[in-house]
Amino acid sequence: MAATKTPVEVDGRRLMLSNLDKVMYPATGFTKGEVIDYYARVAPVLLPHLTGRPATRKRYPDGVEGGDFFEKNAPKHTPDWVRTVTLDSPGSTKGRETIDYVVVEGLATLVWLANLAALELHVPQWTVGPRGGVRGADLVVLDLDPGPPATVVECSEVAQLIRTTLVRPEWGGLEVWAKTSGSKGMQLCVPVATTPWERTHAFARALAEHLERERPDLVVSRMTKALRPGKVLIDWSQNNGSKTTVAPYSLRAREAPTVSTPVTWDEVAACRAPEDLRFTAPDVLARVDELGDLLAPLLERRQRLLDPPAPAQGVR
Repeated sequence: MAATKTPVEVDGRRLMLSNLDKVMYPATGFTKGEVIDYYARVAPVLLPHLTGRPATRKRYPDGVEGGDFFEKNAPKHTPDWVRTVTLDSPGSTKGRETIDYVVVEGLATLVWLANLAALELHVPQWTVGPRGGVRGADLVVLDLDPGPPATVVECSEVAQLIRTTLVRPEWGGLEVWAKTSGSKGMQLCVPVATTPWERTHAFARALAEHLERERPDLVVSRMTKALRPGKVLIDWSQNNGSKTTVAPYSLRAREAPTVSTPVTWDEVAACRAPEDLRFTAPDVLARVDELGDLLAPLLERRQRLLDPPAPAQGVR
């Protein structure tokens, strides 16, 4: 069946959108047109969090039940007005020495990707400069992943532990902001002055191991599956320079069009059931209208990152 195409103009760029009635989320009937509409409407708060960050896209050409693939390299049909940046790719599973990443810095690029069924957008904790030079990390991200039967409720408890720990002088008096993953867990974001990712990686690991010692009943810092049931993994590895994390306001490929959603600390503290921190695309658009971008401080704050305190003697 031939694709149904619709010409549109976005920020002076002519785009040909296809199959807008195609259902991307069968359980809810959410269509490709609604995906594009969501990304276009959320763009004012989403784009600042994508600017300068090479984007890895997770594409679902036949919807969330039809298979997916991660795409790092810009496709051959990428328009010449889309910003790309060529970066080294050591250890690439596809044998590439470099990858031409898409950098999403305008509404037209965002709509173009949504039309390619790039439902999920993932970005690193570092940026590239105007000429493509790689900068250090400006975020520490702590990915909280619950091991069943734990849920986002337990993640909320761990999130508050992290917040009260980081504000202590020995940890640098750092402020932290929270968002849901849009899936099972949460992510905490700490904006820092630009620093080599090796330092943010080591800091996040030290924090996770510290909290595992403090709360072994609730926290685990190791990936070992046997350790994780009923606990929350603090995944510090997201700070490795080769890793990415789902972007704020990105859709997720779940049963419903859930979104990685910024939340307030009051909402985190009040979480008593997974539904309390579950937000779909329409929910998020309403929240943005009411609350604006709760993660806006990440774009401006540059906190000094101290070396983490050493464990007490005799403590592993």
